[in-house]
Amino acid sequence: MQPTLEELRVRHGTRYKWLVLLTVLIGTMASILSSTIVNVAIPDLSHHFQIGQASAQWVAAGFMLAMTLSMLATPWLLLRFGLRRTYTGAILLLLVGGIIGGFSSNFALLLAMRVAQGLAAGVLQPIPNIIILRSFAPNEQGRAMGLFGFGVVLAPAIGPSVGGFLVELFGWRSIFFVVVPFCVIVLFLIRRFLPVNSSLMGETKALDWKGLLLVSVSTMGVLNGLTHLQAEPLFGGALLLLGAAALAGFIWYQRRAVQPLMNMRLYRYRQFTMGALVAFIYGMGLFGSTYLLPVYMQMALQYSPTHAGLVLLPAGIVLALVIPLAGRLADRFSPHLLVTLGLGLLTLSFGLMTSGSAATTFLTLAVWAVIGRAGLGFVLPALSLGSMRGLDASLIAQGASAISFLRQMGGAIGVSLAGIVLEWRLAAHHVSLTDVASDAAARIHAFDETFWFVTLVCASAMFAAWRMRPAEPDLKPEPGDADGSAAP
Repeated sequence: MQPTLEELRVRHGTRYKWLVLLTVLIGTMASILSSTIVNVAIPDLSHHFQIGQASAQWVAAGFMLAMTLSMLATPWLLLRFGLRRTYTGAILLLLVGGIIGGFSSNFALLLAMRVAQGLAAGVLQPIPNIIILRSFAPNEQGRAMGLFGFGVVLAPAIGPSVGGFLVELFGWRSIFFVVVPFCVIVLFLIRRFLPVNSSLMGETKALDWKGLLLVSVSTMGVLNGLTHLQAEPLFGGALLLLGAAALAGFIWYQRRAVQPLMNMRLYRYRQFTMGALVAFIYGMGLFGSTYLLPVYMQMALQYSPTHAGLVLLPAGIVLALVIPLAGRLADRFSPHLLVTLGLGLLTLSFGLMTSGSAATTFLTLAVWAVIGRAGLGFVLPALSLGSMRGLDASLIAQGASAISFLRQMGGAIGVSLAGIVLEWRLAAHHVSLTDVASDAAARIHAFDETFWFVTLVCASAMFAAWRMRPAEPDLKPEPGDADGSAAP
């Protein structure tokens, strides 16, 4: 018989909540690792299955799309099945996806397993935040968030490096098996520290299935429409129209739903609207470039998978160092300044990538990546703070969920667009990635032009970031207001 929550608290004392956090953190790190590690293997997958960029990008985009949509169902799953059952199911799905994906004999099966892992990752990622907010006292939440943030940053920092090493030694199949030991450890920890029944989430509410279906149709229509637009303009255009119609239907329905998936009242606040736009656009640029860079290094600059993965390691370390500093600065300066600064550095990094050539050194690429990740470090802590400052207290949870959802949605579209634009520019230069005998200089030019696209995407987010600044009454206290906190 499994112990109850109260029995576990008595058994482990004050450290119990930290053991629960460690349990869910390891699972979350495994899901993040599985999302980033595969990018280094894209060239190897392209050669093995003889597929072009339009198909290969779905290995990353399919994962992110599935993760984005399942994130919306996580609160309902926790309410309906409890923490232990929900977390166990997601870890098992991640484990099965890794094992079957590693043994895949065709691209369709591999893609299906990536989607399965994405569904699991979407359920896993919001849970540590919920644990921290529900289980830790306010004076402990900062330390808990720091531990969680370090783990979340560490996983994508080491993922490409480990992935490159494994691909070079053992081939692309090995990267799918990386999650296996993590999942086995987490399953052991779940049995030891998570009770079968937990009142962590409160009263069960109905899932907005109609909203989830509409947003799924919209996203799938847009991504598939973009993929088919170049080769089949009529079919691609029809899918884009379907996606746009489903999006309009989603917005219309959410404004009338009793328990909406996304509360449309959030967008009455200018700062939130601008922050949501920033999250979507910078998600496009960030994840699009994260997909593009390892492919660029291997297929255009002829680096080994190990070196392609290692180029992001110093950048990941810098990101881990910058985030705590940016968090402290967010208490002293307006968040819109930090977000704009961070996006400027990210844009500069991608702009420098457009000048890449066969003579570009590994150190130069690493420095360019460091500039971008330093910028990302300024964006991450300040974006949620700046976009949700001034929201009604009843909307804060929905606002946090919406920002994460839009960032991941932008990432899925960004990965897809990066692959499509690259395929378009390769065709324009009459070269391909699978033909090693094709003009190397032309391949590099195709990548440079694709990085221009990513640069322009990130630059456009800076305009929205500047609009996140507080309204004038929030900056200037009313005369005679002793504490300087005049009502708006």
